Amino acid sequence: MRLSGRQISCIRGGRGVFAGLDFEASSGDVLAVVGPNGSGKTSLLRLIAGLLVPAAGSVLLDGGEAERTLPEQAHYLGHRDALKPALSVRENLSFWRDFLGGAAGDAEQCLTAVGLGHATHLPAAYLSAGQRRRLSIARLLVVRRPVWLLDEPTSALDTAGHKLFVGIMREHLASGGIIVAATHTPLGIEARELRMGGPA
Repeated sequence: MRLSGRQISCIRGGRGVFAGLDFEASSGDVLAVVGPNGSGKTSLLRLIAGLLVPAAGSVLLDGGEAERTLPEQAHYLGHRDALKPALSVRENLSFWRDFLGGAAGDAEQCLTAVGLGHATHLPAAYLSAGQRRRLSIARLLVVRRPVWLLDEPTSALDTAGHKLFVGIMREHLASGGIIVAATHTPLGIEARELRMGGPA
């Protein structure tokens, strides 16, 4: 499987964010998108996820499921945790499992995998920032998709949480997955860098 972008340009609010960008990542690859604030890291992830339309160029996934679009084969994990505070931890994950569809995993098992097996009944409003991040990471596990688009995925994680997430990423890569992560800090896993400059 190969994810690639060719001569991509992005314009937001009438401002050029980046232009003529190329990238490529194959099964088992991690592409770390790095650069200063405003250089387009998040915009690139959102563009790959189908949430933004490129002003020019194209993004392709070769070797995936032919009947599914790239956004249907990708997880986009934003830097903000998209949780409903009044719902329990289990209910939040079940919501995302049902919303995302596809081959769904067991919510309890996924919560245990991210270290939240003891907190499934708690309202999400009671979670710490690190626990909220772990719950967001559980979304990657409850519905399996080959491409992970991660925006500052280790933010709010403590050392134990970071180590746990590294293990989860390694398992995803070993199964043939691809990770594209925008980050200011090391992911803790070998990655090729895509360095973003200033605005185009």
